[in-house]
Amino acid sequence: MSQRNTDVPAQVMAEACPVREVLDRVAGKWSILIVVTAARGPVRFTELERAIDGISRRMLTLTLRNLERDGLLTRTVHPTVPPKVEYELTPIARELYESLLSLTDWAERHRATITAARHDYDERVSAR
Repeated sequence: MSQRNTDVPAQVMAEACPVREVLDRVAGKWSILIVVTAARGPVRFTELERAIDGISRRMLTLTLRNLERDGLLTRTVHPTVPPKVEYELTPIARELYESLLSLTDWAERHRATITAARHDYDERVSAR
């Protein structure tokens, strides 16, 4: 959205941009699935690949790097042959995981209400 098309002051936009950047990163489809999967404890690349349906190796690699760069994952390379690499949530990612659990709980509690609202809306729109 262009700032000149809104009444939002430049300072507010400047302050919101970093927050939006963080939310865009952690709210991504693959990021959420990786955080949820890694919440069970240290996890290896192949375990993540098997657990997350539909993710490509390239997308998994890129998302893991971004999560590590953002301080949400730690990557540990164990000196074995072949090398064993594990990913684990950092304390801030554990906090994010708790928030995701709250969101999931909310979705479960309101699923039936949302389904009914969609049905009502669809009936009203199709009657026009």
